[in-house]
Amino acid sequence: MKLNMLSALYAIMIFVPLELMLNVYRIARITHLEVGTVNVLTGIIIIADIIGGSILLFYLTNKWQTNYWTALLWFPYFVLFIYFFVKLFPITDGGDSPNPVTGLLGLGGVFVYPFYILVLTGFARGNRD
Repeated sequence: MKLNMLSALYAIMIFVPLELMLNVYRIARITHLEVGTVNVLTGIIIIADIIGGSILLFYLTNKWQTNYWTALLWFPYFVLFIYFFVKLFPITDGGDSPNPVTGLLGLGGVFVYPFYILVLTGFARGNRD
C-alpha cells in the first residue's frame, strides 16, 4: 500500500507541472491574465513543486523504506491521471492547444523522470543505512 501511495505521489508530482505547462493558454483565457503572467506563475508553481515534492518524497521514501519499484510504478498512475484530466477537461477552444515544442519538453521530462526517482530513492536509502 505504501509503495502504491508513493508511486501515485510521484505521478502527481510530474502530472501537475506538465499540465500547467500544457494548459498555459487555457489558464490565461479562463483567468483573464496575460500569457506572460501565467508563464511566470506556472514557473513558480513548478519550482515549488520540485522542491517541496522532492523533500516530501525523500522523507516518505526514507520513512516507509520503499524500494526502487517506484521508478516503474509511477507511470500507470500518471497515465490514469492524464486520462481522467482529458476526459474531465477536454479542449473545446482551438486556441487552447499547446505548442508542439511544449509536448517535446513534456516527453523529455517523462523519459528523464524515472532516473530522478532512482536518484531520490538511492539518496533516501543511503540516508537510511
